Amino acid sequence: MNITQQKFGQLEGKDVHAYTLKNDHNFELTCINYGCIITELLVPDNKGNVENVVLGFDNMEDYQKHSPFFGATIGRVAGRIAKGKFELDGKTYQLPINDGNNHLHGGITGFDKVLWDVKTIEDPDQVGVVFTYVSLDGEEGYPGEVNIEVTYIVNNDNELIIKYNGKTNKKTILNLTNHTYFNLSGNLKRDIKDHELTLKSSKFIPLNKELIPTGEYANVDGTPFDFRNGRKVGEGMTSEHDQNVLAGNGYDHPFVLDENNAREIFLEDTQSGRNLLIETDEPCVVFYSGNMLNGDFNIGGKKAEKNLALCLETQKHPDAINHPNFASIVLSPEETYVSQTTYSFNVKK
Repeated sequence: MNITQQKFGQLEGKDVHAYTLKNDHNFELTCINYGCIITELLVPDNKGNVENVVLGFDNMEDYQKHSPFFGATIGRVAGRIAKGKFELDGKTYQLPINDGNNHLHGGITGFDKVLWDVKTIEDPDQVGVVFTYVSLDGEEGYPGEVNIEVTYIVNNDNELIIKYNGKTNKKTILNLTNHTYFNLSGNLKRDIKDHELTLKSSKFIPLNKELIPTGEYANVDGTPFDFRNGRKVGEGMTSEHDQNVLAGNGYDHPFVLDENNAREIFLEDTQSGRNLLIETDEPCVVFYSGNMLNGDFNIGGKKAEKNLALCLETQKHPDAINHPNFASIVLSPEETYVSQTTYSFNVKK
């Protein structure tokens, strides 16, 4: 196992570095200290071909100009906050509006667009990088100075473990996630419509026309949102269910997990044999099927197009600060924000 480092580009006169973490089984992760972005993830298929299974660019310019949050750490708060407003201890805060009438993924300069400090971990049984960032009081309108630590660990079980840790000096809100786009076919040979997804989730959260949670829970029974026994992702793209149509013919929804750290999220591409097991301590996963993924740019030599990849963003409920029945995202100075998600890659022969 080893880590290598090389210059990736520059941001405002400062060098951006890429870190490649390799295990002993042809499993290789590359990430950069701009946004903690995962740029590449190489995984073998059932024939031993080692190919990339995530969306990413090979230069800073494309990330700054085109990227829809490819591979990044999202914060301070993942997802949308209605009208960019929330109230905390009787005070109303107004955040930047950067998605229609709402605030999205931490604002105009969220955690995905800043340079993080880095240290590396090299142990006999794992390698990793620890990214740290201090978000100042008032940054993007959020209260409190927050110290964030994001750790990526790769081991010989072909696992990527992501750990989040946060401390604040003033009561604030915090809800972090990773925004990697997965396509298990390898090197974008196919879209993700035939990927099969299994979720241990009996309820999802409906959205309004601006893709803001309504605050309600909906049972998945008898709907295209029932993934408990597995179903092809593409079924939601042809569905006439009003929530599928609303999301751009697909999914962009929070699913409430029935269990944690119990094989709760499973994605498979039967043709390549690759599968991905995600286990987390978070209450929700936002499943986004890449419905709005398009533009005049290329990804790995392929033109951007709808449904080229999907996201499985483990987190607390989006817009939770405006819905008292959702899991709290309030962080106080006496508390520590802690979260962990494990991504295990395997091959079915």
